[in-house]
Amino acid sequence: MPKLPTIVVRLLLSAALAVALGGCSSDSEPDGPKVIQPGAPGEPNASGDPDTAAQSNEWNHTDVAFMQMMIPHHHQALEMSDLAGKHARSKAVRTLAERISGSQAPEIQAMSAWLDERKMEVPRAGEDPMKYDHSQHGHNSMMGMMTPAQMKKLSAARGEQFDRLFLRGMIRHHAGAVDMAEDAAQDGSDMIVGEMTADVAATQSAEIGRMQDILTRL
Repeated sequence: MPKLPTIVVRLLLSAALAVALGGCSSDSEPDGPKVIQPGAPGEPNASGDPDTAAQSNEWNHTDVAFMQMMIPHHHQALEMSDLAGKHARSKAVRTLAERISGSQAPEIQAMSAWLDERKMEVPRAGEDPMKYDHSQHGHNSMMGMMTPAQMKKLSAARGEQFDRLFLRGMIRHHAGAVDMAEDAAQDGSDMIVGEMTADVAATQSAEIGRMQDILTRL
């Protein structure tokens, strides 16, 4: 069974924690219930008061903008990766595409759950991505997206031509996601979104390096 991305695990832990806290009472804990915040991999958990935890997990428009823009961004990456499985000649490209699909599909689920929990509209596959572009609200645009014409050209390509188009397009796509994550990390306030931005920036920056290496070897 493939390992779930850290952010998905933490989102599930947060949901379980909310259920657990609902059953807590001051009768069983004289000093009041404590919130257990899962630590980063290899780090111990931390505990604190529920009120403090709630304050640290406030969310704002930047958090919503990041989640609503990153879901269509990920959907396009999945579409590109699906094409790679059909048309790529390079085994390295196909393997990379599988890795992208394996990480970004669960992230879409986690981001959708976050929005749904807060009664915010969840972007669906097939919708116009620009419907969720928040640039008109003072945020940066949905950066790195392939245009319909570029997607059509990629879909028609085969073999090495496809490999090069895919890698160049996905490098730009990932670079846009990293820029979006770094912007959201500066102005967002939600703890889970903060972890998501860090995960996107780290994972996709590393994949950019891999894609650049593959491109030089074609």
